[in-house]
Amino acid sequence: MTIGENDWPQFGEMGEIMADVLVVGAGPVGLTMAAELARHGARCRIVDRLAQPLPFCRAIGVTPRTLEVWDDMGVAREMIDRGLWLTGLRSIMHGHPPGDTHADDTGLPYGQLGLPQYETERVLRSHLGRFGVDVECGVALSGLKAEEDSVAVRLTRGDGPIETARFRYVIGCDGAHSAVRRAVGIAFEGDAFPMSFMLGDVHIAWDLPRGMALRALRLVEDRAPDMFIAIPLPEPGRYRVSMLAPDALAPTQGTDHGLQSEAPGPALPDLQLVADDLLPDRPRLSDLRWSSIFRISMRLAAAYRRGRVFIAGDAAHIHPPTGGQGMNTGIQDAYNLAWKLALVLKGTAPESLLDSYELERRPVGAAVVARTRAASESYGRESGRKPDRNADTQIGISYRGTSSVTEAADGVDDTVPKAGDRAPDAEGLRREGIGFPLRLFDILRGTEHVLLVHLAEASVAGELAALAGLKGQLPSSLRIAVIAAGKGVAEQPVVPLYHDRDGAFARAYGAEPLSFLIRPDGHIGWRGRSWREASFKKHLERIGFPLARE
Repeated sequence: MTIGENDWPQFGEMGEIMADVLVVGAGPVGLTMAAELARHGARCRIVDRLAQPLPFCRAIGVTPRTLEVWDDMGVAREMIDRGLWLTGLRSIMHGHPPGDTHADDTGLPYGQLGLPQYETERVLRSHLGRFGVDVECGVALSGLKAEEDSVAVRLTRGDGPIETARFRYVIGCDGAHSAVRRAVGIAFEGDAFPMSFMLGDVHIAWDLPRGMALRALRLVEDRAPDMFIAIPLPEPGRYRVSMLAPDALAPTQGTDHGLQSEAPGPALPDLQLVADDLLPDRPRLSDLRWSSIFRISMRLAAAYRRGRVFIAGDAAHIHPPTGGQGMNTGIQDAYNLAWKLALVLKGTAPESLLDSYELERRPVGAAVVARTRAASESYGRESGRKPDRNADTQIGISYRGTSSVTEAADGVDDTVPKAGDRAPDAEGLRREGIGFPLRLFDILRGTEHVLLVHLAEASVAGELAALAGLKGQLPSSLRIAVIAAGKGVAEQPVVPLYHDRDGAFARAYGAEPLSFLIRPDGHIGWRGRSWREASFKKHLERIGFPLARE
């Protein structure tokens, strides 16, 4: 983006800062970013260049980890009610009988959900509105100028008026062709697929069980295999289908990633022709609601931040949809950054906390790009490969070893979560006066850090008294929760005590007493044998929570 210096008003003439943060782009990532900023108390605006959301069914698959994020945000039930569970995959390799693979019972809080992107956006827009924030549609970023203490932007509306405004930070969630990324000169390194794909939303008359996807392939030497992919949608009998586009439909011009809006979409006979070629039963496709030509690239941004400007989602990483994790990874980018930015804006945390966003999330984006690149290069040739549970569910994403987390408990069983790991759930916890069991996620839900202290039964009474004293030294944005095995010890008025009667917490977090500082994004920021350790106090100071003097 070229910005003419003479086009800008003098910086001092632009008035006061409009809001803490400007979020550019109102897809699932931008909506999550704005909603999380608002939930954490930051003032934000969100703009989108489109006059109205696209009705197309783009991203569909929702990973268990994203559902955990939505659980914390308070929208998981709405999402589940609008979707369907993805129960397995039917694979048809040309010349071989079909084979079904069913989703494993992973023991996780959530399974894999199928949900059209327009439904995801609808729920997130409604959720954002509860914070008094509405998407400003038909507003494009046409200029950006970063200063030491703020960012000036130029916003152009569809009807012509131009607005100049200032924000403390700007976050680009504006997709593969991000205006924000280009404005600050972040390289987007990678390459584009030479072929184009056809997408369509159709009804299919066949006996495929509800919730199952289908993949039909015919291997072709020296090029991508012929393919027909059908992903189920919540409406019975409806599928989002994708396949290679014939040369006659491939656009000669256009972008190297995304929907080719200037090229005509395929007609129903184009899609039926591929189905007849690759599906033995030749099921009938009907009721085409929309179609498009789509191009795919594999790119990763050289940086996720330039000063007061950040990027997230497709603005930072794009790749083939073979892993189905692009939207999910972007939502988790937003979930990682929003709480950190809110703490910095409140003056609670130092600016250096924001460095951890790129340190933690760019390796995740790089891993997803690398994984989907490998999958696309071996597509149809991965016979016998076992599913990667951690990658498929995104539960195994960890920030271990980064400078943003502190591990201070050597010699602990390797099965026990370490600093940087996702904090697992545990069921069956009991609290005095509550007649039903609780999940650990119920306890952790919210915008605060939580010091989770696992105590041996013999030490509960004394530790509760000491923790009550610690509570007086902590900021309101840090809570304490104590877990003990037995029953019969009364909790202190200011320190909640939960009883692990069935041992579920001990199975997830280890039987020996340990303490964990759980971040607002559900990852373990610090782990040690006792909250009394100097490492705990140092970690608090580093993230902006120094203990008050007694």
